Amino acid sequence: MPITIIVFGVLLLLLLMIVFKVNGFIALVFVAAVVGIAEGMTPLAAVASIQKGIGSTLGGLAMILAFGAMLGRLVSDTGAAQRIASTLINAFGKQRLQWALMITGLIVGLAMFYEVGFVLLLPLVFTIVAASGLPLLYVGVPMVAALSVTHCFLPPHPGPTAIATIFGANLGTTLLYGLIITIPTVIVAGPLFSRFLKNFEKSPPEGLYNPKIFTEEEMPGFGTSIFAAIIPVVLMALAAVCELTMPKESGVRQFFEFVGNPAVALFISVVLGVFTLGLRNGRSIGDVMEMCGSSIAAIAMIVFIIAGGGAFKQVLVDSGVGDYIANMMKGSSLSPLLMCWTVAAMLRVALGSATVAAITTAGIVTPIIAVTHTDPALMVLAVGSGSVIASHVNDPGFWLFKGYFNLSVVETLKTWTVMETLISVLGLAGVLILNAVLH
Repeated sequence: MPITIIVFGVLLLLLLMIVFKVNGFIALVFVAAVVGIAEGMTPLAAVASIQKGIGSTLGGLAMILAFGAMLGRLVSDTGAAQRIASTLINAFGKQRLQWALMITGLIVGLAMFYEVGFVLLLPLVFTIVAASGLPLLYVGVPMVAALSVTHCFLPPHPGPTAIATIFGANLGTTLLYGLIITIPTVIVAGPLFSRFLKNFEKSPPEGLYNPKIFTEEEMPGFGTSIFAAIIPVVLMALAAVCELTMPKESGVRQFFEFVGNPAVALFISVVLGVFTLGLRNGRSIGDVMEMCGSSIAAIAMIVFIIAGGGAFKQVLVDSGVGDYIANMMKGSSLSPLLMCWTVAAMLRVALGSATVAAITTAGIVTPIIAVTHTDPALMVLAVGSGSVIASHVNDPGFWLFKGYFNLSVVETLKTWTVMETLISVLGLAGVLILNAVLH
């Protein structure tokens, strides 16, 4: 019976979001309440569980999401992202433009949300296409693939960070494993896949928007720009390495565990970014603080959708469904990693939103970790992989790609949808291989 109620809850979520176009946060909270009451909780107990889930989820995430958004805005609005892209493109030359844009997407993608990075870097892609005469998709897909891979695999992005919090996974370890999987995945889904797209002769859409292009004097230096973008990742990775290689009482390990804590690492990065990207470049403290403040509005709904997923998870735990699922898995031979990926993939195809699919999956499969003793960091990456598969017409990212690359719906299915599916399947393969090697 508990599983039947969960299936009913997921179907209700699909109905609300797909048919009635209900906001993701409202739908998740409503479904959490319905499932809780259906599982035998009193209405007041269900409300208390929802509040507890929202509080516990955001308690560990609020600073990470806020500082991450601020850093992303600083990198984009000071010209640092443009400096990174233009320097790498000049260094790699025309013959290796794809690789330059892939690396640009990885670096810039670490510091900002997918949609922001996409809109920010597309003008550079258009400029390169006009100057080089190369096909638009051949040049642009490696950059888009890199942004998508960082979005689903690498903290401090909201999706993997939220799932890691729900699963109790170490964010540094998740980042380290994610980087290992990211490299082959982005190479195959980016430069290699785009070689098959040369026949798609498309021109950038005219009059789509008038982007801000920074002058040479307005942009910070390359070293400063790349340092600001990747410092949180470096600190988190160092903390993970120290944790794996040093004893607990080591002073070096304790220091890097502190500065490598995701919230601390991002706070340090924002403070450094304020000075190195903003004040040193001639901007006033008021202008820089305006960038930081306005960045929060852009992530508000993402934050609340994650909170809604936390509420759903807590109701499943408090109503006893979690124990029921855990007991079911005790005698199961199905790989927990494969199960996570499958559930996330089905929800992604049905819902469209990778974030909602990932957060909902996390709530459903969390009890499995304690029973199967599966590495929670690998569980995070399995869910992240499944949450990007087969993007189609119910995904806003599908239409973003279609519009900016001037494609028909069928052409978008042949390019964007195939690329996202490649990322998903390669991500799953990477997770299973890592699991076999590590355990």
